Amino acid sequence: MKASRDIPRDMLENKKEFENDFFKRFKLRPASAPLQLTDDISKDYLFPTFYGDVTCAMAISLCSYDKARALVKTKLGQSVEPVKMPGKRAVVAFSCYEYKRVMGVNPYNEIAVAIPVMVNARFNPPLLPMVIDKFSHFGYYIAAMPVTSHENTLRGHKIWNLPKETQAIDVYRKGSDCITEARDDNDETYLKVRVPMSGKPADFDVSSYLITNIDGRIVRSETNFKARFNVNKNMGVLFGKGSTEPFIEISNSPAASVLNELEIQANPFQFRYAEHMSSCFDLPDENSPAWLKNAG
Repeated sequence: MKASRDIPRDMLENKKEFENDFFKRFKLRPASAPLQLTDDISKDYLFPTFYGDVTCAMAISLCSYDKARALVKTKLGQSVEPVKMPGKRAVVAFSCYEYKRVMGVNPYNEIAVAIPVMVNARFNPPLLPMVIDKFSHFGYYIAAMPVTSHENTLRGHKIWNLPKETQAIDVYRKGSDCITEARDDNDETYLKVRVPMSGKPADFDVSSYLITNIDGRIVRSETNFKARFNVNKNMGVLFGKGSTEPFIEISNSPAASVLNELEIQANPFQFRYAEHMSSCFDLPDENSPAWLKNAG
């Protein structure tokens, strides 16, 4: 999908497309004021933003713990630490989305490159915060976020301070794989993520938080999704074993500078693939817990 820099003046009237049981959990509401996108275009979006009929291809890999730690502390503050993994590594997850239906907004493609983190936590054990829901200080920092829609780049910057960049992103199928490619301003592919579409079926119904820094204040924004994923695991990668096949390819383009700094392994330890996912993403939490208010 080519990058679109056009911003429609009017919002899509598609609220009736979001009426399944997942979306009925949430009460839509406007923000405190319309969002000023350009000098002459403002829009009164409803939140949380609903996404329907989403294709999601995920590759979960490892990167340098020291490089991830330096990044999150620079961007978020000294109270934030990546979740630890064996071998002095951290986790980095590539989530590639085809948003076929978005409430009030034209469809678009996006890639979220996320690092699991703990915020202002006294206890940060290896791996456990990712698999046990009781770790309330857990969330995700977004290291990079290319998106085909400039409207959503502006939304990401102005509402959540997310590092969105308007770029072309192609999603296609080749054999048994779903392949996502992001292209830089020279129309050269700088990121390629390959995810098997088959695997062991598993139902996911997940609520988590993205952690961002807005004007020096650490905030969290709730994200939810529900889908049946086909899952492939290659857990030997965690201990230096298993496949060395490159499923993640990153070029030397300036657009990939943050990704290259993280020293990301090309062979993920887990893949997830789903079609027809339902998801939503909310405004920053206005009632943050005390431990988050004191973070920074």
